[in-house]
Amino acid sequence: MKNKNVLFLAQAAIVAALYVVLTLLANALGLANYAIQLRFSEALTILPFFIPAAVPGLFAGCLLSNLLTGCLPLDILFGSLATLAGAFGTYALRRHRWLTPLPPIAANTVAVPFLLAYVYRFEGSLSYFFLTVFLGELLSCGVLGMLLLMTLQKYRKQIFR
Repeated sequence: MKNKNVLFLAQAAIVAALYVVLTLLANALGLANYAIQLRFSEALTILPFFIPAAVPGLFAGCLLSNLLTGCLPLDILFGSLATLAGAFGTYALRRHRWLTPLPPIAANTVAVPFLLAYVYRFEGSLSYFFLTVFLGELLSCGVLGMLLLMTLQKYRKQIFR
């Protein structure tokens, strides 16, 4: 039992670290924040398809990323909770591979526009923010995430023991 707990914590920590590194890379390129976001780290939201430890790992990674990139407190809280909700949804849909990116796309498309409009008070309409966040999540989770899922699927037994 002890080894399973250690494995779970190690996997969650690795997912969190990968999420932070990829978010910081996107942030350095100017892609991680503002109205139009393309976080490479969001591709990792398919990982609960493979391991349950990815759920808390994604939450911790998003929380740390939001702290490190200077997000406001409400964004740190609700943005991280949106990622957690998306990760739980992905885990719940793990038997339906092609549906796994939908929960993080939906969770972030619902939460992030309100943060952009009411927390950051960015110029633009709420419908504009829904569109831009949706497109960013579609690219990050839908396209990059599914490419990652298909690649990892080939090596599943070697990577996820």
